[in-house]
Amino acid sequence: MKVFVTGGSGYIGRATIAALVRHGHVVEAVARSERSAGVVAASGATPVRGDLGDLGVLNAAAARAEAVVHLAQADSGEADLAAATAMQDGVGSGTYIHTGGTWVYGDTDGVVDETAPWNPPAVVAWRRPVEEAVLRRAQRGGRPVVVRPGLLYGGENRLIDQFYAAPGKRDGAVPCIGDGGNHWALIHIDDAAELYVAALGARAGSVYAGVGGVNPTAKDAALAVSRAVGLDGKIVSITLEQARERMGPIADAFALDQRLTPARARAELGWAPRHTDPLAVLARG
Repeated sequence: MKVFVTGGSGYIGRATIAALVRHGHVVEAVARSERSAGVVAASGATPVRGDLGDLGVLNAAAARAEAVVHLAQADSGEADLAAATAMQDGVGSGTYIHTGGTWVYGDTDGVVDETAPWNPPAVVAWRRPVEEAVLRRAQRGGRPVVVRPGLLYGGENRLIDQFYAAPGKRDGAVPCIGDGGNHWALIHIDDAAELYVAALGARAGSVYAGVGGVNPTAKDAALAVSRAVGLDGKIVSITLEQARERMGPIADAFALDQRLTPARARAELGWAPRHTDPLAVLARG
């Protein structure tokens, strides 16, 4: 299958391109700079110069493809919807996979699945109208699919590295919001990439929580990160207000208590997470 990808030079994009190519797909990916084009090419895809604001480029690339995987993070809900619309118009009845995130569920009050009500923190509240518009295309012959990954880990660890490992190295202790008793719905980067590949065969209108099914506490995750950066488990508790000052609005997302199951993707797509010991991976860094 010919697949067009946005965000291909990013953390999740590189892994997803590699997985698509490994499964025999031919991939084009948007690249806004020479550096990004080099990363995309090294991952196995053909670069298409442009960015999410180049709606004509996105539309034309999607029209050449049989499926689209939209991984890039837009600057706003309006920009994300404009890009999604251009690509859905282009791919027509082909599969269009849109990226959301499990943070939209807020605190889950136990283990939940994709049917849980939304209660998003402000940092991701903009996602709802975008995803609703994307999914409505199923009523008009489109084939939209939404994948909502949990907190990604593995490889660069991206957000975990930026907001936990790096401050820990700088300050001598990894931060932990409150007592750290809240749970994180984690997914390994390689498992997330395989889920995007599996979702190419999903039914129109499907929504999948991309989670590993292992939901450790934030404190246990912080302890593991501390060991990874050579601090021997040293962590420091900070208040939510302090976290907001240091991290910005994403602090409210890190403070969520989330436990989710990957059962739907297992049952409908035959996908199963292979990485089931996130603390061990986090401790290795």
